[in-house]
Amino acid sequence: MARADIPLLAVLIDADNVVARHAEAILKEITAYGEPALRRVYGDWSNPQLGGWKEKARALGLVTHQQSANTKGKNASDIGLVIDAMDILHAGKFDGFVLVSSDSDFTRLASRIREDGLEVIGIGEAKTPEALRNVCNRFVFIENIVEEEPPAKGAAAPKSEAKRPPIEAIDLIVKAMDKIDQEDDWYLLGLIGQRITADNPDFDTRTYGKRKLSDLVTDLKRFETKREGNHVYVRRVD
Repeated sequence: MARADIPLLAVLIDADNVVARHAEAILKEITAYGEPALRRVYGDWSNPQLGGWKEKARALGLVTHQQSANTKGKNASDIGLVIDAMDILHAGKFDGFVLVSSDSDFTRLASRIREDGLEVIGIGEAKTPEALRNVCNRFVFIENIVEEEPPAKGAAAPKSEAKRPPIEAIDLIVKAMDKIDQEDDWYLLGLIGQRITADNPDFDTRTYGKRKLSDLVTDLKRFETKREGNHVYVRRVD
């Protein structure tokens, strides 16, 4: 169980599906949600393409699990990760799981873990299918947690699928307000954030270029804000 109110997390990484150079940023992000007490990375380590992950595992204290591919074209890491996840779940020592992959094959695993009342945080690329993103309690795009790499000389800067203009967040905020049962025009910002995330696990203010929800709301002319003590309140100006 959690110690000192910090959730203990089991972190399971699909090395075949995640780029090794993002490892540090991923682990740093995970610490915002709890303690990554168990950290395992799965892959066929005879594959030279996973050489980068071997180095990261040594440097970051990740435990590597060998999964040999018996059939060409099949991802052996998937079944090995799932089996270990179920063993960890039944041991009852952790408060939640972090599944690091963009592979929709882990959708049922995430759903099964949640059925036991544990939190599931997903981390993957913006291309991750909605099925996996929506079944997690929270899903974080890797594009939002890594620094953008400068384009090669003479090349146009790549456009990230995760980045969106702030104005696209208005509908999410308004829908969250509509679902909060109150008569007052002023809504607690924290409650709005909880409602948005509950309906949209992949919601992240960084997607809209803002560090915090308060920064995002303040930037939108559709709303006005006020602060009372440590709380921020929001209302629609229309």
